[in-house]
Amino acid sequence: MTKYCDYLKEVGVNGDLFEVLCACKNSVKEISALVKLGKIGKAGTENVFGEEQLELDVESDEIIQKYMKECEQVGLIASEELPDEIKVGDGEYGVCYDPLDGSSLVDVNLAVGTIFGVYKTGSFVGVKGSEQVASVIAVYGPRTTLLLTTGNGVKEFILNAENKFEMNDKEITVGEGKMFAPGNLRASAKRKDYMDLVHYWCDNQYTLRYSGGMVPDVNQILLKGKGIFSYPGYEDAPNGKLRLLFECAPMAFLMEQAGGAASDGRMRILEKEVVSLDQRTPIYLGSKGEVRRCEEYLEK
Repeated sequence: MTKYCDYLKEVGVNGDLFEVLCACKNSVKEISALVKLGKIGKAGTENVFGEEQLELDVESDEIIQKYMKECEQVGLIASEELPDEIKVGDGEYGVCYDPLDGSSLVDVNLAVGTIFGVYKTGSFVGVKGSEQVASVIAVYGPRTTLLLTTGNGVKEFILNAENKFEMNDKEITVGEGKMFAPGNLRASAKRKDYMDLVHYWCDNQYTLRYSGGMVPDVNQILLKGKGIFSYPGYEDAPNGKLRLLFECAPMAFLMEQAGGAASDGRMRILEKEVVSLDQRTPIYLGSKGEVRRCEEYLEK
């Protein structure tokens, strides 16, 4: 079986970017062990966005910081758990990340994950998702897996008994199919257009697959090769709650590389410029036809 590092070399990723992606991989291994054995209690603190932190949030962030600071090729990091981007060295790469997406699901033993977006930049403010040179998501479920793109399609890697990531030879491509993961359903109480869209999915016998975690839900669309993840805004939160830099842009890069699409309802997610670290965006992510349907139903 092809190992993670061997695959990177096969597709021409070497030198500095190779080291950055190895740092991401090593972070995931350590977080995987932490999720299995770590504490699930509250940390007694809030992140910069006012969200209550779990001990696992804080420890996962510390793990990633450690590996990125040790990687000479990384010069800048930004975390969903931190107020500002941090210069950590002279490397040309910037790594933004959500250390433990869906951490509120840990205490009920549902899958959670980590998200990385990698850029060549000295600041994340002003970048667009299309400038990413790599994106990685990790899923901590019954198995620990990675999905990776460096702009050459998407590959899945599975953590084996020897603590090595082996590549799954399955081709990761997203076509059309009836599966939906409807986030922010509370918006349907105030948005008839979203309620109409949900009714369309139900009336046409789509399969509901929604865990409440963006990483496992989007991972499922990528691996099943079909479906739609939706998270619209509404009057109480016009741009929803998902952050462009830490969540939506890396996911959009993966989805497009698998043949799918990602839109905020009006424009391609990867063309949206980051104006602040806390920037939120609606997102419709998955099969191209389903993303178009979201745009048509929700264009108002």
